[in-house]
Formats: sequence, C-alpha cells, structure tokens
Amino acid sequence: MRLGIIGAGKLGMTVARLAIDAGIEVVISGSGDVDRLAWTVRLLAPGVRAATTAAVAESADVVVLALPFHRFHTLDRGLLDGRIVIDAMNYWEPVDGADRAPAGGDSSATVQQWFPKARVVKTLNQLGYHALKAAWVATERVAQGVAGDDPAARTTVMALLDRLGFDSVDAGPLAAGVNLVPGSPAFGAASDASTLSSLLRAGATGAGSTAAIWPDRSLS
Repeated sequence: MRLGIIGAGKLGMTVARLAIDAGIEVVISGSGDVDRLAWTVRLLAPGVRAATTAAVAESADVVVLALPFHRFHTLDRGLLDGRIVIDAMNYWEPVDGADRAPAGGDSSATVQQWFPKARVVKTLNQLGYHALKAAWVATERVAQGVAGDDPAARTTVMALLDRLGFDSVDAGPLAAGVNLVPGSPAFGAASDASTLSSLLRAGATGAGSTAAIWPDRSLS
C-alpha cells in the first residue's frame, strides 16, 4: 500500500511518521515549494517522500486529507476520483469561518459532495496529533471510529489503522461520521473499542455532551 497525505502540518506529519514506522510507503504534499517540504520531511519524517498534490493523488492507494477544513475547497473536484479518501479534518468556526459551516455539522458530507467520485471515509479526526503519537506507544490499543458509505473502503481503512497500531470501530455510513466530530461524546476520546462503541451509540441517540469545544488547531 502507498499512503498519500495532503497537508503537511502537525497532523499530516504525525500520520506520516506512524505509517513509515509501520513499514508503509508514504508520499506527502504541502502548500509550499516541494523542495522546501522535502527538506522538512527529511528532518521530521525520514523515509517519507515529498511531492506535488497532483502526484500524491495520482500515486497513492489511500489519500488522507489533513488540511485545515476551509482549504480543501481549493483542490480540484476531480483530483481524487476513484480514490479511497480519509477525511481527517474537523471544522472549527474560529479558524474556518462561519461561511464554511457544514450543514448539520456533517463535514464529511461536504467533502463527499466536493469529491463526488471519491470513496470518502471519516476517521483519524477524533484525536489530536499529540494523542495519536501517545496512542502509538500505549500499552493498550486505542480505537478509531470509521464511517463511510463504501463497505470495501471502510474495510481497507480499518486494515490501514490496524497497521498504524489502532483498533477500529465500524461506525457505519458516512453520515455517522457526525458522531466523531467536535462536540460529540466520542471526540477526544482515547479509549478502547468497547468504550468508543458506547460513545458512538451515545452520540447517535443524542446522549452525552454536544457543547462546542474550543479548537485545538493541531487537529487539522
């Protein structure tokens, strides 16, 4: 498997390091010059290859969107046709602006609408990059929720998460990804699969806190 990452911020680089450590080939793009990014990658994530966003989309089997939410609209709508796309982004109003607020809080539906021919899966968004790194060395495996409309894509992503060192909870269709976003009971939970399943059920039934959370900008 070749993993592509669009977004070379803290989240993107953390996922890249986890993947390289798991023996997965990784190619990453950022917003700046590829040569400058390559220099950064050599320091922070040796073994990861820097490339243009177009090259990432063309060469990767699975692509992680690790951009600030308001920036994914700058990508060409056909860029990710046919690809499995992990939406690891979160919408934060103070960062992304009120005009980018997804209807009903369902950010992944907005992503799927923008990339209509991609197979979008929501995951890797419920924990900040610090928690992702901590989970990698934890004695007990931390679970990630996985939501997507394509069952085969969900299965592929769950296998990827297993290689990255995480358990998975199949949260169902993409619309269920709303139970992984800020304000949901599952958001921020570094828990085992059983506990995460309970938190996802609580979110689906409207139980638990849904209060707004001040943004940890490291999450996207």
